Amino acid sequence: MHTRSLLAILATAGPAVVEAQLNSLARAAGLEYFGTALGEGQTGDSQYMSIASDTDEFGQLTPENGQKWDSVEPNQGQFNYDNGDIVPNVAARNGQILRCHTLTWHSQLPSWVSSRSWSREELQSVIEVHIANVVGHYKGKCYHWDVVNEAADDSGGWRSSVFYNTLGTDFLPISFNAAKAADPDAGLWYNDYNLEMRGHLIVGTTPTREQLADTLRRFTALGVDVAYTELDIRHESMPPSDQALATQGDDYANVVGSCLDVGGCVGVTVWGYTDKYSWIPGTFPGTGAALLWDENFNKKPAYTSVSSVLAAAATAAP
Repeated sequence: MHTRSLLAILATAGPAVVEAQLNSLARAAGLEYFGTALGEGQTGDSQYMSIASDTDEFGQLTPENGQKWDSVEPNQGQFNYDNGDIVPNVAARNGQILRCHTLTWHSQLPSWVSSRSWSREELQSVIEVHIANVVGHYKGKCYHWDVVNEAADDSGGWRSSVFYNTLGTDFLPISFNAAKAADPDAGLWYNDYNLEMRGHLIVGTTPTREQLADTLRRFTALGVDVAYTELDIRHESMPPSDQALATQGDDYANVVGSCLDVGGCVGVTVWGYTDKYSWIPGTFPGTGAALLWDENFNKKPAYTSVSSVLAAAATAAP
């Protein structure tokens, strides 16, 4: 189904005043989807689920945590998909694209992986067994798989991890080859941030639409597709002023607009859609309000900015 290697760019992010539903507009503008991460622990919130399940708003879902290594293989050789299946089941019921996330990542590893010394042969086998089981469990369900996550550190060098420290860069082809063998039809992606853009972005410091598009083209020129996979843009001063909310809208529009400007950018996924359940305040204390809906499920100015830039592109699309 997919013939090209794929690259995902995490970013955390415009302007007219048209408002319509995001996925419908994105598809009309030529993207494959507009999507959101879905928190497994929030599925009991009916209002949250009603919006997340609206395919006019979101045509794609990403499991926030349920498919990560510590969730699906907490003990060596013992696999549990109770949490991992939650979001795939929602996506299947709604007819939404499923982006599966993530296989080989330095974070959220169980201690049996991260806290012992491995030989090259042992760790390669651990990776291959894990990926064969997990990707095999979801075979045919994942449109995209984030195979390797954040292999580069914040300086642009290789990140120190049990995988890199034991296998060097060989852990990347080992992971991709294992995923390809387990599900030949899934799109296989490398997922990272700080690729000239500042991952999960900050209001007022987002690069321009043109700068972002230029960065995307550096990768599409290599023959790979790109996507924004974890988009949010946080305020450093809380609560945000009206002006800060407007600036946030401009920043979101620049990110989404840059994807529209690049032929190989296939879609945009926000890392959650409501401030009620955002990961930002717990990770960056004193910051927040990073998403398109507020904590009461009201659409923010950034929603209007995103819908407007998508509507403009949809009107211009052939």
